[in-house]
Amino acid sequence: MRSPLPPKAYIDQAWFERERELLLTPLWQFIGLKTMLEKHNAFITRTIFGIPVVVQNFDGALQAFENTCLHRHNPIQSAPQGVRPLVCAYHGWGYDRDGAPANIPFEATLYRFDQTERACLHLRRFALECVGNLVFVNLSADPMPLKRQFGAAMLATLAASSLSYDSEVIMTTYHARFNWKLVYENLRDAHHPRYLHARTLNQSVTFNAAVDEAAVEGVRNMARDGTGGPARALALLRAFSGGGRDAPMEKAAPEPWHQHVERYRDQDWYYNWLVYPNLHIASGNGGYSFTIEHHLPVGPDRTDIIVYFMTAKKRQPYASSPAVLLGLMQGTDSILREDVGVLEDIQRTLHAGSRPAHLGDYETTNAGIALWYMEVMEGKIAL
Repeated sequence: MRSPLPPKAYIDQAWFERERELLLTPLWQFIGLKTMLEKHNAFITRTIFGIPVVVQNFDGALQAFENTCLHRHNPIQSAPQGVRPLVCAYHGWGYDRDGAPANIPFEATLYRFDQTERACLHLRRFALECVGNLVFVNLSADPMPLKRQFGAAMLATLAASSLSYDSEVIMTTYHARFNWKLVYENLRDAHHPRYLHARTLNQSVTFNAAVDEAAVEGVRNMARDGTGGPARALALLRAFSGGGRDAPMEKAAPEPWHQHVERYRDQDWYYNWLVYPNLHIASGNGGYSFTIEHHLPVGPDRTDIIVYFMTAKKRQPYASSPAVLLGLMQGTDSILREDVGVLEDIQRTLHAGSRPAHLGDYETTNAGIALWYMEVMEGKIAL
């Protein structure tokens, strides 16, 4: 079938701003790992769709705020992560767990706020939920329940698998030149690894694309009749996320460090969690380690990919663990660069007069997402 997404859905700034309002802001977004926020005053910062966000630990309680000082709009926390009180370095304004200024140096002599203005000083606060070791935030003023977006089964598998992560993490960021939707389309395409990753991932994992006749019929019906009302639209949204065993792989080659970690399960499978709209978690070695890809839309043709690497939980500390994480990063880099390279090539070829993509019957998931997405963008579905 022809994709319902027009070329401007990938290249147009006005379209990007509208999808940020109608789709991305109402949905729950991954922001970081709970193990990185275990200490009092630990924090992480991210920019989500142009909004700077800080998650801060206040004596064990995690809070999410807009990372902008109320005084002169300086970022309160400037590093991507660290351990530091929520205090602006510009003029020393310090904030409490409710987002109110707990300390304004020289307030009485220099600022002289009246009682009404002082009472209004409060950082913009965002909803926050933890799913196992994963921290999600919602930028909406009226966020939907987390279970409504993902469903109980998906939340359960995310929680169970993420609790297997070790607390030692290494990270990197790719500043890519493509639209964020190209990433999830690529991740939900089981046919491309045999070609694009023939010398890397496909050497150890066998992905078999197949046609599901019932799914084909369902997509055709959706293209003809629409999603079928609010309840059906929500069910489709939940179906866009899933995870667990994905594809069989060659028996995991034994590594010396394997004996030092508690393997997630005990099967030689490629584990894969796809969390709509922009999170991908995988274990490419049968549960000995995990990779998290967080795709952050920056503009219609720009996406930052923040990638986390960690092993399964250690049985005990071992001296080579930093080298193990570096090796995992280097091994994954070649696969990621193959994906980034082809997606940037696709982005460069897109223009206002491009023809829509022609999807095969094996691509029902991407076709279903595209049909649902267009109803959101046309105002037929309100999140």
